[in-house]
Amino acid sequence: MKAAGTLYLVSSPIGNLGDFTHRAIEVLRSSDTILAEDTRRTRILLDHYDITSRNLKSYHKHNEAARSEEVRAQLAAGGTVALVTDSGTPLVSDPGLRLVSASIGVGARVVAVPGPSAVLAALVASGLDPEPFSFFGFLQRSGRTRHELVQTLAGLRHTAVLYESPQRLLKTLEDLREALGGERRVVIAREITKIHEEYVRGTLDEAVAYYREHAPRGEIVLCLAGAPDEPDAELEEKARVEARSLARDGAKSKEIVRILRDRFALDRNRAYAIALEVSGEENR
Repeated sequence: MKAAGTLYLVSSPIGNLGDFTHRAIEVLRSSDTILAEDTRRTRILLDHYDITSRNLKSYHKHNEAARSEEVRAQLAAGGTVALVTDSGTPLVSDPGLRLVSASIGVGARVVAVPGPSAVLAALVASGLDPEPFSFFGFLQRSGRTRHELVQTLAGLRHTAVLYESPQRLLKTLEDLREALGGERRVVIAREITKIHEEYVRGTLDEAVAYYREHAPRGEIVLCLAGAPDEPDAELEEKARVEARSLARDGAKSKEIVRILRDRFALDRNRAYAIALEVSGEENR
């Protein structure tokens, strides 16, 4: 009995064609079939790297079910198939999960060929903490699901990454500001690896103001900082006791702030607020 074949999930450039890997080129050259989300866009990539394929077929959300069954039979017979989406890594906000499941079902190997990823590129260049992070794809345009996800983002303690279209970016930023507050940090990465690559960093208030004046274009990744940690009530009370003792001994506010930050790992703003609070008590 012939062994089942191999499905390759090939990451493609997200803008700059020079980001394609040598391994990806060789995989596409040797595959029996190349599946592409948009064959016209993939043909540009293939021509750029002189990759000839007599069996380039479309694979998108409208023919995913039928094409997956066709490829399932090909893999069961020992064939090799490569899946390429318009840009980035297959299955990440793109079709392909049904095909992977079908391939596993016939015992075919499923091999990822790593490469460009808009999610990771935006995350590591954002300046936000990359560990941990959660990826949410595109928000629903409206309705309960969108509202619930925005509420989830409001309480998330780590960095979130989303995709958004230029037409809906401002509305999404306004919705996030309403739920998360205007001071939450956000980074909007646009046209990554392309000529007009741009990162807009700031608060949600600042981002809303910016995009009300500058209509965005191109492909967008939105990175959202996690919610600040809740203050530890017990720790803060210990810090107040220490601050009162220092104030009675004649320490100035600047010295109290320094000691509170060193001993209790408070951020500067919180330590300063406690120092002012204690100073007010002493002056009554």
